[in-house]
Amino acid sequence: MFNMYSIYKKEITSFFSSITGYVAITVFLSLTGWFMWINPGEFNILESGYANIDTLFFIAPWVFLFLAPAITMRSFAEERKTGTIELLLTHPVSEMQLTLAKYFSALTLVLLSLIPCLIYYITVYFTGNPVGNIDSGGVWGSFIGLFFLAAAYVSIGIFASALTDSQIVAFIVSSTLCFFVYSGFDGLAMLPPLKPASSLLVSLGINEHYKSMSRGLIDIRDAVYFITVATLFVSAARLKIQSFKWN
Repeated sequence: MFNMYSIYKKEITSFFSSITGYVAITVFLSLTGWFMWINPGEFNILESGYANIDTLFFIAPWVFLFLAPAITMRSFAEERKTGTIELLLTHPVSEMQLTLAKYFSALTLVLLSLIPCLIYYITVYFTGNPVGNIDSGGVWGSFIGLFFLAAAYVSIGIFASALTDSQIVAFIVSSTLCFFVYSGFDGLAMLPPLKPASSLLVSLGINEHYKSMSRGLIDIRDAVYFITVATLFVSAARLKIQSFKWN
């Protein structure tokens, strides 16, 4: 039976059957590992003298700007290019189910790329003096914040992929949108004409809500924000997919 789970499973399998998936995850782990352990400076864990992995949660939003779009760019763009989107829409699955299957498969792939990062936590845990001298609660809270960030970025990537039949265009649009939603509102808030609304503008950006979560502080308001962003972009992607039936 062709259903939501079938699409989800197909997306996961297709991703790992091509080199793109492995390259995207390898680049993510290489960049975070480079800054955390090799590159000298304030982000280097060994040089900082503190038993924490805050560097990961500081760098991840910027690396995710490319990782999430790389994972989501083919979701709908490839279906449109090959013409299989029309075939999918003829199956007994709604546009929302189709969109959610694509969304959750991409989110799963991003989360899978985070699993190896647990090695960083384990390493710091056992190399600390004394052993275990790390705020484990804060670390797990920060990972939850990273999950919410990924959920927002992936929803934007799914939306961008639904807009075009070109994976490259989808990647560029997704990266640009993620960057704007992450820090663009902070930039707008600094413009003199918009100063009176600076607080509102800042609150609309991901950065404002991710900052506290990246320190392990989970606030229900921040969680609601990320869920809202993900819902808006997934819904927008569904509307775009639904429009294919009208053409």
